[in-house]
Amino acid sequence: MNGPTDATGVGIKLESAPPKWVFYAIFTISGFSGLIYESIWSHYLKLFLGHAAYAQSLVLIIFMGGLALGSWLSARFSERFRLPILVYALVEGVIGVIALLFHATFVSLSDAFYFSLLPSLEAPVLAGFLKWTAAAALIVPQSVLLGMTFPLMTTGIIRRYPQHPGETLSMLYFTNSVGAAIGVLVSGFWLVGVVGLPGAIMTAGLLNIALALVVFVLVRLDPAAEAPPARASGSGAMTSDGALAILFFAAAGITGAASFIYEIGWIRMLSLVLGATTHSFELMLSAFITGLALGGLWIKRRIDGIGDPVAFAGWVQVLMGAMAILTVPLYVQTFDWMAALVAGLQRTDVGYNLFTAASHGIALAIMVPTTFLAGMTLPLFTYVLLRGRHGEQAIGRIYAANTLGAIAGVLFAVHIGMPLLGLKYLIGLGAALDIALGIVLLSRSQERRVPSSALRGALVGLAAIALVVTGVDLEPKRLASGVYRYGRADRGDARVLYYKDGKTASVSLFAYGSQITLATNGKPDASIQMDPAQPSATDEITMVMAATLPLAYNPAAREIANIGLGSGLTTHTLLAHDRLDRVDTIEIEAAMIEAAQGFGERVERTYSDPRSVIHLEDAKTFFSLQNHKYDAIVAEPSNPWVSGVASLFSDEFYRTVPNYLNEDGILVQWLQLYEFNDDLVLSVLRALSRNFSDYVIYNTDDINILIVAKPFGTLGEPSFETVLSGALGVETARVGLHAAEDFLVRKTGTAEMLKPWLAQSAVPVNSDYFPFLDLNAGKARFQQQVATLFVEWSVASLPALEMVGVSTFDLGKVTPDPTFERTMSIALARSIQTVLAGGDEATLGSAAKSVGPTITALELLSRFCESPAAEEAWLLGLESLAQSTLARLDADAATALLDAVLPLRCRTQRSALALVWFALYRAVAARDALRMAAAAESVLEFDRTSEPARRRYALTAAMLGHYSSGRPDKALELWENRTATVGAFETTPELELILTLARGAQARHPGTP
Repeated sequence: MNGPTDATGVGIKLESAPPKWVFYAIFTISGFSGLIYESIWSHYLKLFLGHAAYAQSLVLIIFMGGLALGSWLSARFSERFRLPILVYALVEGVIGVIALLFHATFVSLSDAFYFSLLPSLEAPVLAGFLKWTAAAALIVPQSVLLGMTFPLMTTGIIRRYPQHPGETLSMLYFTNSVGAAIGVLVSGFWLVGVVGLPGAIMTAGLLNIALALVVFVLVRLDPAAEAPPARASGSGAMTSDGALAILFFAAAGITGAASFIYEIGWIRMLSLVLGATTHSFELMLSAFITGLALGGLWIKRRIDGIGDPVAFAGWVQVLMGAMAILTVPLYVQTFDWMAALVAGLQRTDVGYNLFTAASHGIALAIMVPTTFLAGMTLPLFTYVLLRGRHGEQAIGRIYAANTLGAIAGVLFAVHIGMPLLGLKYLIGLGAALDIALGIVLLSRSQERRVPSSALRGALVGLAAIALVVTGVDLEPKRLASGVYRYGRADRGDARVLYYKDGKTASVSLFAYGSQITLATNGKPDASIQMDPAQPSATDEITMVMAATLPLAYNPAAREIANIGLGSGLTTHTLLAHDRLDRVDTIEIEAAMIEAAQGFGERVERTYSDPRSVIHLEDAKTFFSLQNHKYDAIVAEPSNPWVSGVASLFSDEFYRTVPNYLNEDGILVQWLQLYEFNDDLVLSVLRALSRNFSDYVIYNTDDINILIVAKPFGTLGEPSFETVLSGALGVETARVGLHAAEDFLVRKTGTAEMLKPWLAQSAVPVNSDYFPFLDLNAGKARFQQQVATLFVEWSVASLPALEMVGVSTFDLGKVTPDPTFERTMSIALARSIQTVLAGGDEATLGSAAKSVGPTITALELLSRFCESPAAEEAWLLGLESLAQSTLARLDADAATALLDAVLPLRCRTQRSALALVWFALYRAVAARDALRMAAAAESVLEFDRTSEPARRRYALTAAMLGHYSSGRPDKALELWENRTATVGAFETTPELELILTLARGAQARHPGTP
């Protein structure tokens, strides 16, 4: 053995101190886990408190305030610790243990508040106070402990390795920061997706516990672990200058404030270029921290040799301010970079990875030059004071002052600077702070030519600010271009009517001709056609149906809440119903409320009706504090790929909504299908179906759906007469809804139909704690995916939706709508029927080129029954006609159409093959399930030579017939024998639907024929 066994039981001592790089590696991992905590706690507390702007900033205050307090405590007591590094190990261990318990504690506390405490409180102010107190209690202890780690580790290492303390300071700052930068990316892009929020925070906790054990062992093995408090020698002038110490503490606070002003400004700026996804924020935060880390690394080998640290710090601050303001003209160029990038990349997985990497590169280009300089400041300030009479206490005090400054910077930037000054002047103010600080530091330096240095610094800084303020214009058309979506850097010939950088988003209103569009961070959220002589904008029907569906399903509704103002058209339409007593509209962004007034009379009731109340608040916070129940809640959030929005489609959100609904209350939720995919839709529906007993799906067009859901009982039949007359009727007619059929044709799903589909799906439930939607929606946005299931079911060649009980209506009364394919296919089927009944082929319109020749061929062949040579052509024509019309006509019309194609006198002239197919089509036309199954099985038995795609139709028809007539076992038997009867083929959405329904029915009633 190398040494005697000590009191701790460690029987081996090293011959010398462990190499310093070991502690650097440990602190890298500590930084890695620390950023996981910051990120994950932010997610948790936003779920508890809501996503309002003040909530986000106050969460940061709680976190950073704890860091500041922990740093101050370390400064206050560090010299009393014989082994600060051992105290550091203890702190890391305690942080880890608390992390292991955090999720269970949070869930218990959240459930207690939302399901027991808050509903029992009458005073919103008291409820808010209790929520914030509980939120603080959740993270303040860990935040204080995290704030202690940097000062304790730094103090311990400098004591044990007193040579080159400045280098040690810088290296620790670098390693901790680089670990944090990596932690942001690993957590956001991988860890949360693998183990969810609970697993991520537990992973960080286990890392902390492992670090604590490793440090403990290293200290106990160290032959000379104890060392006296560190106090590097330095200039007597500096050690005796108390005013200089005050200046440096103030400087740490000021530069902290400026840095976070930059961060808030840059994140908003880059959200307009990269898109406001969660992954974009993670890339930006990683870029910000990377610059800090590189600055700490650069100064590591230089800090001990700096002759006049005060002058050096002064120039760093001046250059930092100059570089910050110069990011504004560089930022203008990033729109062109992104436009070229989006235009050049393929919308594939590889393209998405390249897009992500390039987005990180753009963030680095904007942030690193400034944050590189910022990364030098804390090591430099700390080093200067460490050389003086403040000694080790300077480490914690500088860190605390910097954190307090950061809190002030966040508060100012979010709540005052951004909405009051806008992006350019907010960055300019931060730059002015840094430049002014640099000039003050230069004036206090030891250089003989002080005025000259200060003057040069002032000239550099002022020149940079003047250049940008006077020469760079942030054009609203560029800022609101949505370049990350469209690949173009401006809005073309649009007229900008409004632009404002709000607290939570940059909001714009622009016009193309007479159509006005409202956009958030460049993403259009609502469009309205202002000219009544023109067709309505595509968004209008969604907003009108979002208002009318709750009134149709709950005609007795008196009070309704609308989440998300948007254009204001939904609230305006709701208020057209004279029986409503109140509509509460909850909007998170004040600029949105201002901008929507630009839609004028189209949203007039939203602003002028005394029953309308607009609340500037986050939805979850609003509902929990109001303690009020509604007859209906309409949720119109932005696209789920926008950061924070996915929580409005989560299991936890849907679990709380019933608390705010009356007994017969319903939820109507808008879900965008564009920049989305079917798996993401299923994830949302799985979350909703856990908490609502009944729901239906309405397609407003091909790329948007509305979910109407009831938490208890069944929805019942809607009363569309309620919304088709009076003032409401004016609104519905404006968007092409003239009859109940115009609503029912858009009904594309029910809970009964979808529950088996969801039960058999491997897609995970979207949860706040396992955020499938938030992690994957950004990729779907880039790849321009579209969720198509509901539309494909609605335009299937067989009447699948009708025969599985989704909806039955008069197909002849449907109004054609070019934005919804099902209505256009119904209109086409009616036109074909008219032609075959002797009408003019001109009624086919644009479809004449593709359908007309088929009709002509069928007409000729029907006239000349004795043309067996043309049998295959006739069969192909019949197949094309039947599959494009029968499901879109009612039974009588479809049957009459087939009889026109093959009159009774001609049937004896057709082959047996043609007749079995004709019998199948006739059964489909009549919606006769038993006959459909029998005829389709005859086709499968008789026709062994046709292409698999044709026989697949027969298989699907047979399975649909069996399922609809209550024989799912027969449908499944056909599926099991599909290879023998059909051969190899690709499935279709309607076939997959029927198969899933049959499996679900068989699972519920096994063995039932």
